[in-house]
Amino acid sequence: QVQLVESGGGLVQPGGSLRVSCAASGRTLSSLAMGWFRQGPGKEREFVAAIDRSSSSTYGDSVKGRFSISRDNAKNTVYLQMNSLKPEDTADYYCAARPAYRGTSSNQYLYDYWGQGTQVTVSS
Repeated sequence: QVQLVESGGGLVQPGGSLRVSCAASGRTLSSLAMGWFRQGPGKEREFVAAIDRSSSSTYGDSVKGRFSISRDNAKNTVYLQMNSLKPEDTADYYCAARPAYRGTSSNQYLYDYWGQGTQVTVSS
């Protein structure tokens, strides 16, 4: 069983930056493909970014060029660096995991494990 714990959320001003983290336990991170999703107020959950075991990454259209996903297998942690934040980035951010041999996906239903989420609010 894999446990995922997100951290690092908070309040940030528009144009600011924030890094959220996802710590994995129960399995080594190198055996997992990881994704970040978010759900804003009154919105459906949407794909943000994903990274495979070779650190190849993909991004949702709304965050391309502003967000960056990375992984540190030694620390069993995945990061999401968020720059040039906008009010519409306000959401609960969730990390998700699936076995690495399956690769990454932008489809939330293809992930097996989920964290509890961390809240990010972008407001002045």
